Amino acid sequence: MVKLQEVEDEHFAQDQPGPPQAEENDDDYYTDTDSEITDEEDDGDLEETLVDRIAALRDVIPPKQRAILSNTFHTTYSWLRGGLLFGGKSLWVISTSALLLGVPWALAFAEEQQMIEMEKEMKMQQSANDLLSSGATSAISQQLGGQQQGTRPAL
Repeated sequence: MVKLQEVEDEHFAQDQPGPPQAEENDDDYYTDTDSEITDEEDDGDLEETLVDRIAALRDVIPPKQRAILSNTFHTTYSWLRGGLLFGGKSLWVISTSALLLGVPWALAFAEEQQMIEMEKEMKMQQSANDLLSSGATSAISQQLGGQQQGTRPAL
């Protein structure tokens, strides 16, 4: 067994030079108040962070429950991380495929629609011309029919 013994240093045992000490009660010089004590406690509270408080609560939960919580958290984290990575890569593939394949297809489709509209317009013009030309031929045939009856068209 180890026995501790206090050894006093001679330097600390000597009286310090200075004003003479009065033999009064030293308790009179203490001016500690509740506000000063409260200030010291408040300063200690300000230094403690939320993380420190949560870390201190670690001992409240038994080790077996902590292991279950830790495993659950890590499993959930790995699933979420994997899902987000897969989702990001899938989004990249879909967006690049849409740009490389979809844009040229959309341009070709728009051009095809424009060609169809032009063909419709040409058919409408041709049918309008046919109507006008058939109307003109009927007017000419009426005029010719009138000449054959002996009437002349007015010039």
